[in-house]
Formats: sequence, C-alpha cells, structure tokens
Amino acid sequence: MHRLEYFPVTFFAVVMGLMGLALALHGAAPFSPWLEDLSQVVFWIALGVFAVIAALFASKLATHFTAVRAEWNHPLKLAFFPTITISLLLASTALLNLAPHVAEGMWLVGVFGQGVLSIAVVSGWISHRSFEVGHLTPAWFLPAVGNVIVPVAGARMGYLETSWLFFAGGMMLWAVLLTMVMNRLVFHDPIPARLFPTIVILIAPPSVAFVSYVGLVGHVDGFARALIYMGYIFAALVPTQMTRLARLPFALSWWVLSFPLAALAVASFLFARLEGTLVHQTVGFFVLLLLVLVVAGLVVRTILGLLRGEILQPE
Repeated sequence: MHRLEYFPVTFFAVVMGLMGLALALHGAAPFSPWLEDLSQVVFWIALGVFAVIAALFASKLATHFTAVRAEWNHPLKLAFFPTITISLLLASTALLNLAPHVAEGMWLVGVFGQGVLSIAVVSGWISHRSFEVGHLTPAWFLPAVGNVIVPVAGARMGYLETSWLFFAGGMMLWAVLLTMVMNRLVFHDPIPARLFPTIVILIAPPSVAFVSYVGLVGHVDGFARALIYMGYIFAALVPTQMTRLARLPFALSWWVLSFPLAALAVASFLFARLEGTLVHQTVGFFVLLLLVLVVAGLVVRTILGLLRGEILQPE
C-alpha cells in the first residue's frame, strides 16, 4: 500500500494508448474485416486496464489525498489529469456499437468531467501560480485533445450543440497552445528527458479534430483536409527526433507516443473510406503497424518496470 502514494496520474496514458489501438483497429476493419475481432479483444483488455487503474487512483485519492494534490499543483503533471476523462470518452466511443445506452451514459459522465477538468486546468494555468517557460511541454495539449474527442461519439449520438461547443473550445485552446509550445521548442531549453516523448502529442490535436469535424459536418471539405494534412506534417517531424528518443530512459510518459499514432491512423482510414483514396489507406495501415509495435514495446517495458520497481517510485 505504501507504493500507492507514488501511483501517478500519468498511468491513464496507458488506457489512452490501448483504447486508441482498439479504435484504430476498428477504423481499419472496413478494409480488413478480420481486424474487427482483434479490435474487440484489445478494447476489453483496455477496459479492464482502465478499471484497475481507475480503482488504484481512486484509492490513492482516498488514502493519499495530499499526494494527489501535489500532482495537481505540479506544473508538469497538471496537464495529465484530463487523461482520466479522455480515457472515459475513448471507452464510450469504442463501446458505442456494442452497448449504445451504456456508451451514452459513460460519454455523459466523460463530457461533464472533461468540461470541469478543462476549466480547472486552464484556470490553474492563468492563476497567480508561478509558471516558467520550462514547464511548458506538448503535454499541455491534452485538455484541448480531450475537448475535440467529445464530438467523435457525441455527433453520432445526436448531441450536436454540445459537440460543437467542445470542438470550438478545443480548437481555440489548441491554437493558443500551439503558438506557445512552438516558441518554447525553438527558443528555449530542450524539454526534460522524461517528458521529451510528449513531443509526439503534436500529432494528436489535428488528427482527432479531423475525425470530429467530419463527424459533425458529414463530409470531407477543405478545412477537414487541412486538419489531416497538419497531422501528417507534424508526424513527419517525429522521425527527426527518434535518435534522441531512443537514448532516453523509460518512463510512463512514453505512453503518450501511442495515442497520437492511433488518432492519425483513425483519421487516415476515415479519409480513405469517405474519399476512396488508396494513398490514405496505405498511410493508415503503415501507422497502424507502427502503433502495434509501439504499444507492444510499451507493454513489455511497463511490465518490466513494474517488476523491477522502477515505476512506482518518488520523483
């Protein structure tokens, strides 16, 4: 039980990665139907992991409230709290075809939590707390990502105005943070090693926004094209950083590598299905293969880290 105090909120990034993989496999199923069965297997595994992590974090909240408050007050960890509601929103999206009423209930809880956390996190940023440029990382995009995830399932369930509200808020927040993050990356000291993998999060906002926007308007237009191609452009920057990434010690923050790849794969498959383009389908399968390899590596490395006692340690 003493290790529960060191159970970090970043564990929910594991759920995001696994749920993202399930959704990416589902997105590929129209082109390879056998992947739908694999998608269901991954989803139920992800849901089980989500239940375990949520229970452990709830126990930490009940028994080590000061530790949770310290995470909330930490300038780098604050942005990871929306991963809790993002995980719930992704779970509801994956469950929508299997159990629509259950999925709707989960989505409503996730939307309420996402709204509360988004306001709380942004309020924390603009409060009188002392933030420095070095505290800013691409992980700050997570509240924006959570907001633009809302319409993915919300539009299908008929919550159009709520979906547009969160989409607008997420896009506004993304635009502001993108300017700040690029300024920080170009003109200031490098991101700390443990958080350097968060640079991959740059891919997520435009990729998720593409899926949400197409769901809201019902077709691919010029703005939708701009969104997916922004995702591709940010993805093209990642290989230039891989040599540095390979030298870094493992941390739970590495799990943020997975969800942006999943979002890009889902966006590519959706574009290919609606527009009938082989190029986007090929890109989708390439990214999906990369995602599978990344998630497999992260699962192995996380298990080893837990067995070796490398993860649940004070920082």
